Amino acid sequence: MAQNHVKPKLDISVVIPLYNEEDNVDLLHKALDDVLSKMPEKYEIIFIDDGSSDNTFAKMRMLAQKDPNLKLIKFRNNCGQSAATDAGFEMARGKTIIVMDGDLQNDPRDIPKIMAKMDEGYEVVSGWRKDRKDKLLLRKVPSKIANRLICSVTKVQLHDTGCALKAYKTEVVKKINLYGEMHRFLPALARVEGARIAEVPVRHHSRKFGQSKYGISRTFRVLMDLMSLNLFIKYLQKPIQFFGKISLFFLLCALIATGGLIQGLLRNVYGIEQMNILATIVFLFITSSMLFMFLGLITSLIYRTGSKKSIYLSELVK
Repeated sequence: MAQNHVKPKLDISVVIPLYNEEDNVDLLHKALDDVLSKMPEKYEIIFIDDGSSDNTFAKMRMLAQKDPNLKLIKFRNNCGQSAATDAGFEMARGKTIIVMDGDLQNDPRDIPKIMAKMDEGYEVVSGWRKDRKDKLLLRKVPSKIANRLICSVTKVQLHDTGCALKAYKTEVVKKINLYGEMHRFLPALARVEGARIAEVPVRHHSRKFGQSKYGISRTFRVLMDLMSLNLFIKYLQKPIQFFGKISLFFLLCALIATGGLIQGLLRNVYGIEQMNILATIVFLFITSSMLFMFLGLITSLIYRTGSKKSIYLSELVK
């Protein structure tokens, strides 16, 4: 009988989504190898090619043939950073998962500092780009505005929510399902799971190769996801309260309309058509109230029995 062999857990998994970063791949891998190979922890590096249209994956494959610690995931098309990060989380075997960008603006030399902070008992450690090397109007100003919005909504007080360099305990992120631009809000999602969060200053470099994938056009999507996150944080474990409030609103409307209907009957001030309209309105309000109450019950059942599902198509490259 064949036996199932469970792969041993590693200490660190470094997860890096890449999209059209052919000029950065070799330099990034060398920088990671220089740091991780000198650390006592056992590690793996996971590169996720997010449907690149250049030679990014070809260079990744060449590196993986030489480095047994490098694992690759290739997306069939461009699915976005959240999906790529989620794929890395699924594949990761380390006790701690470190996430960073593949554009060389994050510095792998900060990994030991982040790991030292994790050893103090935190489940999430976020980088803080105190000396950020980005353009003021296009990146810094929108980032500061977004940072304040995110902190006010999520109640997670970080100086730099947009820094990609972060570390997570694996048991925390394995419970989180990412979509949209939700990778930006991982500390807030981790806080829902009860994670303790810390922040450390990290280096930040100017982009030397390739083009930034971020821009003002993504602001709208981030705002929409932030609104979704607000509801998620408030009602994740109690969705029936959200739908119950809507149900109560329609029930109150039904009571008011019923009062008008009864008053019209007693005083005989309405005609047959007006009475039919009022009766229809009462029926619609009561039906709506019941509908939202049932939606709340169904959503609660889904939350308690649902399972995490992938939202992307990818293939594991051996």
